[in-house]
Amino acid sequence: MNADASAADFGADARPEGGGTGRLVLLTTSHRVAPGLLSWPAWQTLREADRVLCADPDHPQLPYLREAGTAVEEAALSARELVDYCVPGARTAVVLTSADGESALTDGLARLAGSGRETMPDLELLPGSYDLPGARLLDLVQVMDQIRAECPWSSIRTHQDLAKYGIEEAYELVEAIEAGDREALREELGDVLLQVVFHARIAQEDPDEPFSLDDVAGVIVEKLIHRHPHVFGDETAATPEDVKAHWLRTKAIEKQRESVTEGVPLGQPALALAGKLASRARTAGIDAVPVGDGIGYDLLALAVRAEAEGIDPETALRAAARTYRDAIRAAEGLPGLSSEDAEDAE
Repeated sequence: MNADASAADFGADARPEGGGTGRLVLLTTSHRVAPGLLSWPAWQTLREADRVLCADPDHPQLPYLREAGTAVEEAALSARELVDYCVPGARTAVVLTSADGESALTDGLARLAGSGRETMPDLELLPGSYDLPGARLLDLVQVMDQIRAECPWSSIRTHQDLAKYGIEEAYELVEAIEAGDREALREELGDVLLQVVFHARIAQEDPDEPFSLDDVAGVIVEKLIHRHPHVFGDETAATPEDVKAHWLRTKAIEKQRESVTEGVPLGQPALALAGKLASRARTAGIDAVPVGDGIGYDLLALAVRAEAEGIDPETALRAAARTYRDAIRAAEGLPGLSSEDAEDAE
């Protein structure tokens, strides 16, 4: 059911002059909200109704409605039957809609109202519960559960199998950001999120140390709260520099590392690795000069210099490489590539 629908969507404005009698309410609920958590207008309407009907005997709201003393009939009445019930006695009927909606009923009501010959009850679509921000993540978890259980390919994947996809999706996300493509950004964020959900789903099946997406979210929530005492605690931070100092202090206490190099992944691209090491050393006040000759050390020196000047060497080289690519294509008499064309070419 469309929560934005109104009586006009059923053609109620086409009823004969003089209006109708009775009231027919289609009550919608969200499967993403715990059953029983209905809005006050919904509970009020249910208590005042002369008749409450639900065609789905397994509807998750039924036990809670009955516990609250609301009598619910498990019946699927037609549009004709409901109109005939509501109108003569000016009665109120509430239909608790299923997750798939009640298209046959709403189509029938629209036909009756659109005929111009029927006296119609007041038609109302009442949202009984609303999705909270982030509620679609529950859909993602549910879909991932089903795919993991039923898809021949997905059901046998391991963390190791998926590792390369995590790297690929992260690069595609960076590409969308650098290209300024909002549509691609939204899509690539979803692909990165899928990797997180997929890994968490696999982790649930570990026989020794299982954990779920809730556990993953719980860890990061605790970490964010702990590392933002200026937001969730008594400390203050007036500038971004203050925030960074808080962050670094907290991380140092948490990790208890012997070296600032600990925790820097060596598997990342070389320029990014050099920049990260340089950042750690500079923040700690360590003046370390590598000894050696050759192009590798020249590149390292450039990366260290870039980081000191507030420039991410990996990002800078990627931008330069894209310009170089376009220059090559121009020399070939070809147009530059869009980010989408470049991805297809790979």
